Amino acid sequence: MMDNDNHKPEIDYPCNWGYKVIGTDVNQILSAIEESALGLDYSVSPSNVSRTGKYFSFNVVMEVPNEVVRDLVFENLQKNEHIKFVI
Repeated sequence: MMDNDNHKPEIDYPCNWGYKVIGTDVNQILSAIEESALGLDYSVSPSNVSRTGKYFSFNVVMEVPNEVVRDLVFENLQKNEHIKFVI
């Protein structure tokens, strides 16, 4: 459902939220995900490997209690030096 005032979707919390995390070192990516999870329940599954084998992506699903935590996890992932992209 969309909020007509600012065109943001209305999200009921807590909810499962998905992130796609992309980087170049599998172990460092997984470590960064664990650090960014802030003690929340999450699951990680491999998503893709680039054609050249340089980039690895993972799907992360995490139960977030509110928008603040959801955004904080995203920012923590994005700031990590071992993560190239977060979607």
